[in-house]
Amino acid sequence: MATAEPAGPAETATREARPSEALKERATGRRLALPELPRRWAWPGLVLVLLGGLGLRLWGVRQGLPYAYNADEADHFVPRAVEMFGHDLNPHYFANPPGFTYVLHYLFALAYGSADGVRHAFSHEPTQVYTLARVAAAALGVLALWLLYLTGARLLGRAAGLLAAAIEAVAFLPVFYAHLALNDVPTLAPLTLSLLGSAGVLRKGRKRDYLLAGVGLGLACATKYTAGIALLPLLAAAGARVGLPRIERKAAIALAIGLALAALAAFAAFFAANPFWLLDYKDFHAELVHQSTLSAEAQGKLGAPKQGGLVYYLWSLSWGLGWVPAIAALGGAIAIWRERAALGFWLVPAPLLFLAFMGTQGRYFGRWLMPILPLLCLLAAFFALWLAARLAAVLPRGQISFGAAAAALIAALLLAQGVVYGVHAGTVLARADTRNITREWMLANVPHRARIVAEPISPDSWAREHPGSVPPSENPGVWRKYPDLVSRISPSGALEEDAHRVVGIESYVRTLSPALLAYYVHHEYCWVISGSTQSGRAFADPHEVPLAVAYYRALERQGEVVFRASPYGQGEGPVPFGFDWSFDYYPLAYHRPGPYVTIYRLHGGKCR
Repeated sequence: MATAEPAGPAETATREARPSEALKERATGRRLALPELPRRWAWPGLVLVLLGGLGLRLWGVRQGLPYAYNADEADHFVPRAVEMFGHDLNPHYFANPPGFTYVLHYLFALAYGSADGVRHAFSHEPTQVYTLARVAAAALGVLALWLLYLTGARLLGRAAGLLAAAIEAVAFLPVFYAHLALNDVPTLAPLTLSLLGSAGVLRKGRKRDYLLAGVGLGLACATKYTAGIALLPLLAAAGARVGLPRIERKAAIALAIGLALAALAAFAAFFAANPFWLLDYKDFHAELVHQSTLSAEAQGKLGAPKQGGLVYYLWSLSWGLGWVPAIAALGGAIAIWRERAALGFWLVPAPLLFLAFMGTQGRYFGRWLMPILPLLCLLAAFFALWLAARLAAVLPRGQISFGAAAAALIAALLLAQGVVYGVHAGTVLARADTRNITREWMLANVPHRARIVAEPISPDSWAREHPGSVPPSENPGVWRKYPDLVSRISPSGALEEDAHRVVGIESYVRTLSPALLAYYVHHEYCWVISGSTQSGRAFADPHEVPLAVAYYRALERQGEVVFRASPYGQGEGPVPFGFDWSFDYYPLAYHRPGPYVTIYRLHGGKCR
């Protein structure tokens, strides 16, 4: 089976190879001179990596609940998995593929037994529903670690596989986003399954390897479209077999059959996990084009970075994967060509092409890098062990122990940054969110049914009697909330009493003007709750929204600050606004999750 642990390079090097197999060994690199681990050490090491990775992913997994503060988590996967219990399995939404949504749908059916049970739990006990969904994401992330170990062990040996899995186990991006019910981390499981199959194609070219690569590819694409990058290692593996000297006609036929099997398996798996791409092709195509347009939209988000996508993603690797692993991956990309060109073609082009493609898009976020992290971890592990082997080769015999110590030091350097920031993420997420703290203060200090202005830093249910997703008709407001996603300002800046223009959450700041403060006072909206994840957009692009900047400055002058909730530790912060660090809390300045929240009390007029 493909999940069985393969023999390492050191073991295969001792076996007698048939003449036809010797050519394959030279092409696929089965005799790499890398340090190797005996099974008696590899298995306990793997258990430690898996348990450590699971612990980092579950630490603080209930953060923010019962409120889903991440807009993508609140809008995409969990709610749509629940909505399917009210109609058929057509998600009627294809901007994100529904693979993870279906996983959650069937998981909820098992957990709650019936459609009514699921809907009741989601409405009245959302903490349980979201926790279950987040644990599922974390579990799939840990499954990806095991598959990465198998992939590395198959091509580079058990030591490389274990080190690659350890790097991904502590890397910040997969650790942090395993705490949210999003598709980024779950995608790593089928994607790495495809890599495992492709590694088998490179080594042996068996039909089951092609099938495994195809199934993983189809499931990965049905979970996140950009996971289609896994196709390149499969093609590279097949190309390596085509390039074997004096390839026999029989082998060429086997290769064609294998690729056909992989294509059929990928199609079948994609259809199984996303059947309505074909059954509802018109909507699928329309939403896919719309999503592609949004991704390519230059600077479509206020406050977005200006340095360009490629620079942004290279910077993201320095913290999302880590400085040392990122540099080691670059070293591995260079060194692998010196050892085995076939492995170089298998490991290197996919990350490069992915970075080039994603870097040309108009929008970019660190988590969008995750489909190439398994390959980068393999490259980093390869380089570390290759360096250790070279070091051991030049040391005198009596200093071999020093070489082992150096190898251990290199491994520690690869993992240090991830461990520090992964533990930091867990401690931060385990603490109360600033928005939860703010709500508790308001329950004690803001009169019931008072009129408030709350910026879109939290879901609507945050201001209602019952948390979660109870319909508004059954969930009256604790306070009367100003409709903050409705603009009462004309393009010229004049107040419009009757005209309403609905805007998206990303454009809310563009609707602000100092004139709104007089409107608030006149209509008795005397409490204004502002968050740094909204105001930060304005001050990051002040020339784009001068009226919004003027609004916040006027609010500081005219409003009395009655409460603040800071996410920073004592004497720390603030962290400049950004679409990564303002939401994933990477900097060590963070003490708890959430934006910097300020409550202002307006005075004068009807707010006396």
